[in-house]
Amino acid sequence: MEPILIVGAGPGLGLSIAHRFGREGRPVALISRNQERHGGYLSSLRAEGIEAVAVAADIADPARARAAVESVTERLGPIGVLYYGPGAADPAARPAPILQIGAEDLDEAVRTTVRPAVDLTGLVLPGMIERGSGTLLYVAGLSAVVPLPMIGALAPASAAVRTYALTLNAALAGTGVQAGAIVIGGLVERGDVHRAAVAAVGDGLPTLDPDELADAAADLASRRDRAEVVFDALS
Repeated sequence: MEPILIVGAGPGLGLSIAHRFGREGRPVALISRNQERHGGYLSSLRAEGIEAVAVAADIADPARARAAVESVTERLGPIGVLYYGPGAADPAARPAPILQIGAEDLDEAVRTTVRPAVDLTGLVLPGMIERGSGTLLYVAGLSAVVPLPMIGALAPASAAVRTYALTLNAALAGTGVQAGAIVIGGLVERGDVHRAAVAAVGDGLPTLDPDELADAAADLASRRDRAEVVFDALS
């Protein structure tokens, strides 16, 4: 099977996605900023017999993103699944609410969230179309479908990622390639943001099981009967 490229490989959903798709027989490629964690991630995957590689890169830098994808492709072959779920640069940071943001805040959210999605898609999609197969999965926050003023600039940026995924899926009809959005409302257990939130305010927060999310992502990729799955632990 063709490899899955996981952009935003963290201890929560990213690693669950890696294990879930790896168990199907796909080689796994991880991209994240934190190279120090890669050894542990790779060990956990290889312990299950999953072929895996990892590359450290800030995907908000187009040149580094391109170099990372090229490195992965050279080692594992053409990408069959792109999973785009980058984590927060500072898991403990709280965004400014929507009434307090300016244009520069939105520019930054687009630079770090929306632009990399488009850049990475441009690197893998032409090959998928040429081969007539492939899956593109994009993570968006619940603010993409439910007004959450406290999320601030992340809300319109997340909505842009979701709309990009759904519009891509419509445009790709008949090509053998699909795109889908995984909309997440809640703290993903074992993830960095979840750990930071628990450290700050304690337990009792609305959470989601990353293994259940990963199962849903795999189902979305295999069944191809819908373009979106929504998880809402907030309401």
